[in-house]
Amino acid sequence: MNNSSCFSKIISCSIIFLTCSAIFVLTIWFIDPTLRAEQVLGPADGSLSKFDKTMLAIKLLYNQQSITQPVRETAPNQVFSIELGDDVYSITNKLEQQGLISDANIFRDYLLFRGFDRSIQAGMYNLNSGMTARDIASNLQDATPDHVKLSIFPGWRLEEIAQSLPTSGLGISPKEFLTATSQKPVGYSFSPFLPEDATMEGLMPPGIHEFPRSIPIDQLLHQLLSTFDSRLTAELLQGYNKQMLSPFQALIIASIVEKEAINDTEMPLIASVYINRHSAGIKLEADPTVQYALGHDEYQNNWWKSPLSLINLQIASPYNTYLNPGLPPGPISNPSQKAMRAVAFPEESPYFYFRAACDESGNHVFAETFEEHKANACP
Repeated sequence: MNNSSCFSKIISCSIIFLTCSAIFVLTIWFIDPTLRAEQVLGPADGSLSKFDKTMLAIKLLYNQQSITQPVRETAPNQVFSIELGDDVYSITNKLEQQGLISDANIFRDYLLFRGFDRSIQAGMYNLNSGMTARDIASNLQDATPDHVKLSIFPGWRLEEIAQSLPTSGLGISPKEFLTATSQKPVGYSFSPFLPEDATMEGLMPPGIHEFPRSIPIDQLLHQLLSTFDSRLTAELLQGYNKQMLSPFQALIIASIVEKEAINDTEMPLIASVYINRHSAGIKLEADPTVQYALGHDEYQNNWWKSPLSLINLQIASPYNTYLNPGLPPGPISNPSQKAMRAVAFPEESPYFYFRAACDESGNHVFAETFEEHKANACP
């Protein structure tokens, strides 16, 4: 056999091999595009039918750059929010509107192909258009958002806020919070109104506050105190001055009003009773101040023991307004803005007493004299 014949056979074998390879590759692409798509984009959702897998695979392979290439090379982070109840269409459309992906329809097909459409988590995400759509889809599966929400309810005391921290998602312990809030805050417009031994009781503004998950305690408190500062408006200060109250005295009364009022509409009238008693030099005799002095009730497992006994009313504490004249040393809760306004703008009334109405409505009946007050007792 001559060299020319051998060379011809080698060429023929190579052509056959390349042809077979080409046929194999074409088979992967056109006869089984799902396999190719899985190699590029990841495993397909097992719940899809073979037809759906094939159709999605073909479309994704044709548009794979929309999934594997970012919209931009580099870009700053932006917050992307997904609320509970948002569907995949609204989410993908919003992603495209914010410039985070190039094509909402292709991205939606990718989510369907991977099964990610059923596992997107609500929350706040830091995304940018320098991420690929594949990376963004992966991020949206993370149930641990970068930001968390801390709820402070009107009338909570500091210990109740501290108790809520372990389930808030923040990395701040109850002990750390209570230690930090036991100090007088400085550097705010309200700071000069506070006595030197003041704590941050009463200065934590009720509401839903959003923080980065990893925020340190000093920054968290600064944000909360700044919010309180913004709520202590010139209008409120003028109102307190008209009632002959310092801002700190007004805050103390507001914290008591918050705990007494079941219905917010009664706050201005309840505030008038305490302002009248304070102005007349009469003991406040406010049950919530005794509850605050008693602290946590182990039997009821709460911070506001109810009902109070006659023995409870004898507790030796500067916060016991049944025994001590004047206002307690400080606020007993963190009052709402409604309670703060009720003290600034109370109803004008002749009342010095009130007690719960007998109809279980949560309302109160008011009286000018102690005799009338006794007559309002439930049978």
